[in-house]
Amino acid sequence: MKEKKALTAPCGLDCFNCELQEDNLTNELAELIHTKMGIPIEEIACKGCRQQDAKHFHVPPEGCATLSCVKLKGVELCCDCSDFPCAFLAPTADQAARYPHNMKLYNLCRIQKIGLERWIEEEAGHIRKNYFTGNFIVGKGQAD
Repeated sequence: MKEKKALTAPCGLDCFNCELQEDNLTNELAELIHTKMGIPIEEIACKGCRQQDAKHFHVPPEGCATLSCVKLKGVELCCDCSDFPCAFLAPTADQAARYPHNMKLYNLCRIQKIGLERWIEEEAGHIRKNYFTGNFIVGKGQAD
């Protein structure tokens, strides 16, 4: 549990479920990224934004504004902030099928409601999978 807490990004992303996280990264995916993007193999595995200060190839060179904001405000998660929710968490359709950005707000609302430990235990394992593979039903949301 402690490791999953450390691998929950301040923005609500479940880094412990990410395919780039060092414990989840396969040699096949690392080789594919290296071949397609030219990223050195040793720079592909991610330890999580808190552990790497958001310095990773998938984060812009200027860093993560959300992580900087959380540090500045002295909160652990965005949902602990008095300005929650803010524009850093606004959903967007651009690349939504590729990146889990749009899950942030939902995850943070659930964490705020049921607590981080319960969210990790009950929900975090299937949310990302359903986001990418689930079907949308108007008026209902996701169908498993």
